[in-house]
Order: sequence, then structure tokens, then C-alpha cells
Amino acid sequence: MMAAVHESVLEAIGGTPLIRLARLGAGIAAPIYAKAEFLNIGGSVKDRAALSMVLAAERDGLLKPGGTIVEATSGNTGIGLAVVGRQRGYRVIAGVADKTAPEKSDILRAYGAEVVLAPTAVPAEDPRHLFNVVQRLAEEIPGAWLANQYDNLANPDAHIRTTGPEIWEQTGGRVTHFVAGVGTGGTITGTGTYLKEASGGSVTVIGADPESSTYGGGDGSPWYVESIGHYLHPDTVEDRQPQALRSEVIDSYERIPDRESLLTARRLSREEGLLAGPSSGAAVAAALRVARRLGPDDLVVVVLPDSGRSYLSKVHSDAWMRAWGFLEEGDTVRPLLDATGPLVVVEAGSTVAEALEVLRGAPGGLAPVVLARAARPFGVAATEVVGSVSWSALTAALSDGAAKPDDPVAALLEPALPTVGVGQSAAEARAALGASGEEREAVLVLVDGRVAGVLTREVLR
Repeated sequence: MMAAVHESVLEAIGGTPLIRLARLGAGIAAPIYAKAEFLNIGGSVKDRAALSMVLAAERDGLLKPGGTIVEATSGNTGIGLAVVGRQRGYRVIAGVADKTAPEKSDILRAYGAEVVLAPTAVPAEDPRHLFNVVQRLAEEIPGAWLANQYDNLANPDAHIRTTGPEIWEQTGGRVTHFVAGVGTGGTITGTGTYLKEASGGSVTVIGADPESSTYGGGDGSPWYVESIGHYLHPDTVEDRQPQALRSEVIDSYERIPDRESLLTARRLSREEGLLAGPSSGAAVAAALRVARRLGPDDLVVVVLPDSGRSYLSKVHSDAWMRAWGFLEEGDTVRPLLDATGPLVVVEAGSTVAEALEVLRGAPGGLAPVVLARAARPFGVAATEVVGSVSWSALTAALSDGAAKPDDPVAALLEPALPTVGVGQSAAEARAALGASGEEREAVLVLVDGRVAGVLTREVLR
């Protein structure tokens, strides 16, 4: 078959192939086909939404010649907007979360976008929050247009017009189950809407969600799979759902732990030859669960949103996987961790007296200080650690009058303890004690990106 000829890269957006996951799906009666969205010109499914949103903004008079496109992004939508926007003569500014893989910022700059980094681990009302930063930029820059992918209905419309029809045609109408991650909700809402209408309501739509994301019923604490899920900072006052997401389109959720998502992404590259990102791992893990419950007359289609080339320093790096506690091979600190007592933490809103009471059971009289939360079944994410406290420092402050029992412990925080992944060795843990240039008395051990215990210098000898 002769390859298509295009007059512009914008014409090459969409039309991605379906590829059967023959190896990962071995032994499963229902076939699983992956929609290879990383083969879009900008490397992700978000190229579709970007083109749709820009064209809609032009039609509505919101984006005019010489204008500026501004967007908050975990990377992919920004890249899509950079490709589309620069081709159509616009300046593009992408606000990127500080936890996003650095490769994405590099790609954005390569396409000609300007990158502004902002924190997301702050309440939605905080002026430093990514969404508030980009909104401020859009208001301050003459001729600027905020794409606002979360509430822009041109986002799901792209998939009603393109992704859904492609899947229906490629499967000859045989698709019975559609699986996709849920971030803005645009892909699953648009594609799911079309497939349900085309099938007379018989296609089942399943959302793949990080285990702690609020979409599927999690506690909203952080996870390590980029671009999907819904995070809830403990101090956020009003939790808003995206307008691009129509929850009634989704029949059910599969809640996937980070480790399962990340390891599945690695299997995709090694077993299927598909170098995809971690959200693809989450989606495929969900699709495998779904397919195991089905028969040979069913057909599952799963979206692979983006390329693993954007995550070579993360999920596809053995060192990163070990450092965050997702990979355990060879000589590790697991035996030392298993021999320690339960994790003791101090909440940031505690008083000095409350902190001292907690520290009575802490190894070496040391504990991490974490953002205060209601009961969190998934534990404390490493990104939620804001510092540390010690019995010796707090008692010294009380004895010399520098603090009182009812004072907030937050005023006496010491730097956060260094971390090691459960997959690292005791030698690496000992090295971490002095890695900052200041000798510390303990390290935090991470399992699946969450604090699982404290190992003191004495234990590590």
C-alpha cells in the first residue's frame, strides 16, 4: 500500500493504526488491539485535541492572526498546540507542571514553544498553581487565548469526529469494549460517545485510572503515572471536575496501582515492540484485566496515548525505577525495611507537644513531616513530605525557650530526610546519608513512590 502524501504536518494528525497485542494477550480469548496514538505527528493523542481546539478558536474569533496560545499541560497537549500553533503562525506558551518528565519540556522548546514551570502540589486556590499561572498569563498578554483543554468541548469533539470513527471502521464494527485513561476526559468521552452511538449502546467504555485518583474512587493522593487521573490537594477548597469529561459515558473504572502501570509499560516495549509511556501501561493493564473476563466474540480496543521517548529518564530507566521503589532486583534494603517497625509520621499541622508524642515510637527519634490529610489508605507519597523533625531538636527548643508545647511544629522543621528506593542497596542507602553534603541520621525508604519506613544510620552500619 502506498503511503499517504500530505501538504502539511497538520494533515498527518490522526489515522493511527490498530496493533494487536499478541504477546501480552497470549492465552486470553478476547483479542486486544492497541490504538497507536503515539504515531501522531507530535507524538501523542493530544495532537487531535490541539488541532480541534485551535480551529474552533479561530472560527469563534477567540484566536486571531499574531495571537498567543497559552495552556497548562503535562506536556502532550502543549506539544500538540506547539505543532499546530507554530504551523499557523502563533506564539505558544506552555505552563508545565514541575513533576513532568524533563523530556517533554525539551520537546516543547524544540517545537518553538516557551515553557513556564509551575508547581501542582499546591491547593487549587494557590496563585502558584499551574492553572492560575497560565490564566494570569492569558489575561496579561494582548491577543492571548487560553486553550483550557479541561473545559474546552472542542477537545472531546475531536474524538467524536476522528478517533471513534477510525476505531469503528478499523474493527469493522466488531469492537465491544473500549479502554482509555482519563485525564481531561476528552479522549474517553469523545471516542466513547461515538462508539456507543454507532453500536446502539452495546460498546462498553472502561476508564483506566491510577489507584489513588479520585475519578475511580481513590483518595486523591499523588501517583507516578503522568497525564491521567485527578489529584486532590488536601488544602483544596473546591474540587472541580473537567467539563470535557462526561462521566455517564464511562461504564466502569479499572483502578491500576502505579507499579502495575509502569511495569506493563516496560513490557509493552520489550514484548510488543511498542515504546509507550506510563499512561499506556495503565491503559493496557486495565485492558488485560477486562479481556480476561471476556470471550472470543468480544474485541477490546485500548488507547496508547503517547510515546515512551518522553519518559526515558523515568519509567524506562532502571535507575529511576529502583530509586522510587518500583523495581526490586538483587541486593536491596528490603530485608532491613521488613525488620523495622511501622512507619511513624508527623502531620504538618501538629503542635510541638503532639509531635513529641508521636516521636516516642519513631526509630532514632526521627520522623518525616507530611501534609495533613484525612485517612489516606494508600499511605504517604514521597512528594508530600515537607520536612522532618527529631526528638532531640524539639526537646532542645523547649528547654531553651525557643518553642512552647502549643507552638506549631511547622516552625521547627528540618530538611526532609534523603530517600532511597526499596530496590536500592544498603550501600546506596549509606551513601544517601551524606549525599546532600550534610550528614543525616536516617533515610526514608520508598515502595512504589510512597514512604514505607525509616532506616537509621545505626541500622545501616
